[in-house]
Amino acid sequence: MKQQYTAYEKLQCEEMTGAGHVIQDLKKLGVTTVFGYPGGAILPVYDALYESGLKHVLTRHEQAAIHAAEGYARASGKVGVVFATSGPGATNLVTGLADAYMDSIPLVVITGQVATPLIGKDGF
Repeated sequence: MKQQYTAYEKLQCEEMTGAGHVIQDLKKLGVTTVFGYPGGAILPVYDALYESGLKHVLTRHEQAAIHAAEGYARASGKVGVVFATSGPGATNLVTGLADAYMDSIPLVVITGQVATPLIGKDGF
C-alpha cells in the first residue's frame, strides 16, 4: 500500500505538487505571513499551507486581504503575500494591487485557476 503524506510532508519528498512548491518557495524566501480568502481554485495551495508553519490571516473578502497585505508590507518592510481564488476572487484584488503598485509596495499575489478544459465555460 502506498504511503499517504500530509500536504506539508509532500514538501519534503519527490511527490511534491505545484502548490507544495509555492509554499516551499515562499518559506525559502523568508515569508512568514500570508493573507487571503480561500475558494475553489486556490484550495490546493491552502492544503499545502495547512501544516507549513506559515501564519495565515483569514479575511472576510479578498479586498480586505490585499489591503491588509499592503499594510503589512508598509509596516514591516517585508513582502506582503495574498492568496485568492480565480474569477471574482482575483478581480477583487485589483484596487489594492494598483494602490500598492503606485507606491512601490512589494506584494506577491497568487490566484488559483480552473483546469484548462474549463476555461471559457463559466467554470471559475
